Amino acid sequence: MTNPRTTEAATTEAATTKALVLGGGGMTGIAWEFGILAGLARAGVTVGDADVIVGTSAGSVVGTVLAAGIPLEDAVAAQAVVSPGGPAPAVDITPALAAFAMLTDRSRPREEVMAEIGELALTTPTGDEQAHIARLTAQLPVTDWPAPDLRITAVDTDGGKPAVFDRASGVPLPLAVAASCAVPCVFTPITIDGKRYMDGGVRSGTNADVAEEAGALLVIAPMGGLGRPLIDREIAKVGPERHLVIEPDEAALEAIGPNVLDPSRRAVAVEAGLRQGEALAEAVRAVWSA
Repeated sequence: MTNPRTTEAATTEAATTKALVLGGGGMTGIAWEFGILAGLARAGVTVGDADVIVGTSAGSVVGTVLAAGIPLEDAVAAQAVVSPGGPAPAVDITPALAAFAMLTDRSRPREEVMAEIGELALTTPTGDEQAHIARLTAQLPVTDWPAPDLRITAVDTDGGKPAVFDRASGVPLPLAVAASCAVPCVFTPITIDGKRYMDGGVRSGTNADVAEEAGALLVIAPMGGLGRPLIDREIAKVGPERHLVIEPDEAALEAIGPNVLDPSRRAVAVEAGLRQGEALAEAVRAVWSA
């Protein structure tokens, strides 16, 4: 049986723990996050030495690549590669936008709304589960959990309960990533030990409070502008000594475009991330290396 972590778990870790939180943001979010990380590295700031890496949706892919020790320049170069059959078509995100819009309803408990989204995710025809797993597995450089403390978020469609998978959970890495990237009403939920899991972004675009023991906390949030109050509450719950949230600036937002599942915008999104990462290097250094 799996034993997913819970966000409520207590900790006694030292306050100097460095945690990197990589948020959700679709295909363009993956590209932009790789750009940010590589831009920082070009400016002499490396965050791959994080004690804890939390990945949500797009961030689960980026976090796996980083934790596996793949050179960031290779990851950046891959964002400009077009498949032999030509560029893949953009995925229609309209159903997902409608599902996520339900989370703005403050008249009901958030858990109740998440459970309703879970029901929609299960009943909306979205294609083959194994095909989704294969797509995500193809983006991973490894299929076994890497050595660093990598935590991947998802949400149980049954009741909208959050889950966090890591090396100790017993869940195969490709399944954890596929579940975290199972955007509701766009990609089918993923079966793990008889339960069906959907995108970790249903709970939060970053799930920063999963890095519960962090003393230095860096949050990279491709969609941070849409949920900044929630991110701030998560950071307050952690209570780090130092923290920084990186969101796309105006140029990056333009590069990312309105559809985060449009692969044709990966190249411009990664370039925007490179530029922004280099510009933010000193601010990150003050948090990461103080």
